Amino acid sequence: MLRHGRLTPGVRLLDLATGSGYSAALACQRLGDDLVTTLDVDPYLTQAAAERLDWIGWHPTVVTVDAAADELPGTFDRIVSMVSMPRIPASWLAALTPGGRLVTTIEGTGLIVTADKTEDGGAKGRVEWDSFMATRSGDDYPPALNEVFAQAAEQEGEEVTTSPFPVLDVMQAWEVWSMLSLKVPGIEHRTGTEDDGSRMTWMLHADGSWARASTSPGERTTTVHQSGPRRLYDELDDIRWRWLQHGELPVYSAHVTINTDGTTTLTRGGWTATL
Repeated sequence: MLRHGRLTPGVRLLDLATGSGYSAALACQRLGDDLVTTLDVDPYLTQAAAERLDWIGWHPTVVTVDAAADELPGTFDRIVSMVSMPRIPASWLAALTPGGRLVTTIEGTGLIVTADKTEDGGAKGRVEWDSFMATRSGDDYPPALNEVFAQAAEQEGEEVTTSPFPVLDVMQAWEVWSMLSLKVPGIEHRTGTEDDGSRMTWMLHADGSWARASTSPGERTTTVHQSGPRRLYDELDDIRWRWLQHGELPVYSAHVTINTDGTTTLTRGGWTATL
């Protein structure tokens, strides 16, 4: 992430999401601690990281701020986020100097976005490759969708269909995972194996939508049970058909345009997605 930030001598860096303080230490080594600010939402993490950094001789500015909701503490030539975001907060662009560079990941995907601030106050760049953990703004990460999973595990569902594709572990297929998360943000995936060896997958969403799919040993097609306001497995199959038809998915190397309000649009080859 720091490499994507292009930390040339003299730039002022905001290391967003202090964590253990490791990335701040690397940045201090590269730039000097007077040019590095590191922040996190968790006061325990910022205090512990400040103590570690002091112990090894680095003294960057360490602040406790909710970067997803609050104004950032100053202006910076580089903002590098070590956690993912569902969208780019407008406050990040406001804190970026003209021509400054922003690096972050998109929540629920394997996408790194790099973008340089434009004269109109927005930013333009591209999608790189990689993933990091999701950010949080409260005391802890939100609970898993266990209640929705209980329905998916036990109920027949409103619709039962057959997919021509075998069960896919979406989290291991980064392009598919990223495309699906952009189309239906917030999907949770679980996988398993039945006693007879059938491969299982569940797709869950906080709106109550769920899908359960299984491929029996020796079979290529999949039995799909779905329920709720959206047909999650149909969304997955649409992406898989596109993958087969075009030989690739457009999400990686997509062009990125960020408006001043943080609205982020990805485009490539006629495909577009807006966060």
